[in-house]
Amino acid sequence: MQTTWKPHEKHGTLTAQSDLPDTVYAFPKQRKEPLTDARHVRNAVARFDQVTGVSDTDRALAFANIQKAAKYYNVDLSETSWRELGVHPQRHRKEAAAKAAATRRRNKERSGATSE
Repeated sequence: MQTTWKPHEKHGTLTAQSDLPDTVYAFPKQRKEPLTDARHVRNAVARFDQVTGVSDTDRALAFANIQKAAKYYNVDLSETSWRELGVHPQRHRKEAAAKAAATRRRNKERSGATSE
């Protein structure tokens, strides 16, 4: 698979996501999972199965981009295929997050905790 990833060397002030070129993303068409440093590469690997709305071809390209970025940033990957990272996006992710937030609020109210 031909990769599209290229290192992005803009440093200094915080770079807005809209300022980044498509070539810096694991999923360039969707502009998902920027690979701007080793931490972002590890994050893209960890969240690979959470990316929604992408095809198997997009996933194959993203993994090739992740591999190239990992090599560039000296990140060791034990995975040799994108299928090892997971292919099934988490279902009902937004609902679960809303439920967790409601539980935290309820527990905070019960404990009488205040934010200071």
